[in-house]
Amino acid sequence: MNLKQIWALFALVLIAGAASAQTTKLSLKDCIAYGIKNNSNVKIAQYKEGVADQQSREALSYYLPQVTGNGALDDNLKLQSTVLPGALFGGEDRRVALGTKYTTNVSAQVDQVIFDQALLAGIKANKPNITNAELNSRKIKETIIYNVTDAYYQVFVTSQQIDLLKDNLDKTSKILGTLQLQLDNGVIKKVDYDRTKVSLNNIKSQLTLAESNLILANNQLKFQMGMPLSEQLELTDNPLNKPFKLIEPGKFEASNLTDFRIQNVNMQLQQIEKERIKAGYLPKVSVYGRYGMQALGNHLGDSWGNWFSYGAVGLKLTIPIFDSFRRDAQYKQADLNLMTQQEQLKLNTLNYELQNSNATTQLQKAKLNLASDESNVTLAKEVYDVTTLQYREGTVPLSDLLNAETSYKEAQTNYINSMLSYYQAQLGIEQSLGTLNDFYTALP
Repeated sequence: MNLKQIWALFALVLIAGAASAQTTKLSLKDCIAYGIKNNSNVKIAQYKEGVADQQSREALSYYLPQVTGNGALDDNLKLQSTVLPGALFGGEDRRVALGTKYTTNVSAQVDQVIFDQALLAGIKANKPNITNAELNSRKIKETIIYNVTDAYYQVFVTSQQIDLLKDNLDKTSKILGTLQLQLDNGVIKKVDYDRTKVSLNNIKSQLTLAESNLILANNQLKFQMGMPLSEQLELTDNPLNKPFKLIEPGKFEASNLTDFRIQNVNMQLQQIEKERIKAGYLPKVSVYGRYGMQALGNHLGDSWGNWFSYGAVGLKLTIPIFDSFRRDAQYKQADLNLMTQQEQLKLNTLNYELQNSNATTQLQKAKLNLASDESNVTLAKEVYDVTTLQYREGTVPLSDLLNAETSYKEAQTNYINSMLSYYQAQLGIEQSLGTLNDFYTALP
C-alpha cells in the first residue's frame, strides 16, 4: 500500500467517525413523532390491526363456497366377501368376493352454506373487532406521547439542576478562595474555612450524582422513543425557558377516553359471542355438488386406465338435538362474562372520574407551589446578595453568608421541582381527559 492509499484510507476513517458521531437534534414534538414511528409497541399494534383484518376475512370465508379435492388408491389386500342365495341360481348358496384388487378414486366437491346463524354472528363481529384493534393502537400512541413527554421534561429538569450546581460550585469556590487568604492572614479561624470546604465538597458530590442522573434521563427518553442508546441526541426547545401557560382543565367526559371506548367495544364483542352460541341451537342448511371418477382393476395398470365418472348434488340439513347441555353452559358463561364487563366498566368509570379529580387537584396545588417558589427564589436571591455585600464589609459572620447561600440553593431547587410538578400535572390532566393526541397536535 503506497502513501496515497494510506492517506485515502485515513480520510475515510475520519469521515466515518464524523458520521457516527453526528448528533440528532429534536424538539418535543419531533421526539414524540420519532417514538410513534419507531417504538416497537406501535409496530406490534399495527401487526394486531393486520391480524384483525385477516380475522375478518376468515369469518367471511366460512360463508363462501368451499371446494375440496380428494384422491385415493386402494390396494385391497383381502376383498370383502358376501353370500348369494342359492335360490337365485337354482342351487346352493354361493360365497363370492366383490370388487377388484386395485381401486382408484378421484373427486371434487363444492359446499355452500345456505343458512348458519352462528357464522352470521361471527361475521357481525368483524367491524367491532377491527375497531378494537384500532383503539388499541390509539391507546399505545397516547402512552408513547405521555411517556416521551414526561421523560423529555425529566431531562431538562436534571440539566437545570446541573447548571445550578455548577453556578453554586463557582460561587462557593470564590468564597473559599477569599477565606484561604483570610486564613493565611490570621483573620478567620480554620473551622470557618473547613465549614466552607465541606459545603464545596457536598456540591461536588451532588453535581456528580446529577450528571449521572442526566445520563439515565437521556437513556430513558431514548428508550421511550425507540431510539438506539448509542445515538447522540440533542434537545432543541427547553420548556423551562418558556413562559408558563397556565391552563384551565376542560370538562370531563368518560366517553372521550380510549380505555372507556375499548371496554364498550369488548362488551359488544361479548354480546355477539352470546348470540353466536345461542345460534348453535338453530338448524344449519347447506348444499353440495360432487363429481368424481373411478377406475377398477385386478392389476395396478388397469386401475389407471378403466375410468368411469359419477356425480351428485344434494341438500344437507343439520339439526342439533342434544349436546349434554354443553352449549347451555357456554351461553351462561358468556352471559356472566358480559355482566362482569358491565360492572367493571362502572368501576372503571368511577376510577376515571377519580383520576381526573386528583389530576385537577394536583394541577391547582402545583400552580400555587410554583407561584410561591418563584417568589421565594426572588426573595432568597435578594437576601443572598445583601448578605454577601455585608460579609465583604465585615458586618456579618461567615455563618450568615453560608446560611443565605444554602437558602438560595434550596429555593432554586424547589422552584425547578415545582416547574417539573406543574408540567407533569398538565400532562396528567391531558391524560385524564383523553386529550393527549390534541396536546401532541398543538405542540409547535
